[in-house]
Amino acid sequence: MELDNNAHSVFLLYYHLVLVVKYRRQVFDETVSERSKEIFVYIAPKYNIMLQEWNYDKDHVQILFRAHPNSEISKFINAYKSASSRLLKKEFPQIRQKLWKECFWSQSFCLLTTGGAPIEVIRKYIESHGEKSRKRGRSYGKQSI
Repeated sequence: MELDNNAHSVFLLYYHLVLVVKYRRQVFDETVSERSKEIFVYIAPKYNIMLQEWNYDKDHVQILFRAHPNSEISKFINAYKSASSRLLKKEFPQIRQKLWKECFWSQSFCLLTTGGAPIEVIRKYIESHGEKSRKRGRSYGKQSI
């Protein structure tokens, strides 16, 4: 097992983050997801966060990332949600038509530590998550993790 480290500690911190579009509006496609991912990758290093896996469905994104013990995860999530909301609405005007008011992301989010399951199980889950819904051509409400 390869561990992360800094001057005073050794660690391996994986998180599974789910961000949902406000009112579960279906705004994500391959292009919007890819741009959203680019924004994540740009902001993450400022918070000692490294993207490991990314996937999306029409109304949410699922992210696996690594962090340092000093990462301010809630500040990072807020910074990411603010920047991505602003940039995605600006770069993809069609998104505004699907949203209610100016809100892009739901105020809430799901953040799970992944210590209870082998990381490959989480990685495979995220890799395959959106495939079933996209094949059926629809998205369902709450998902079991």
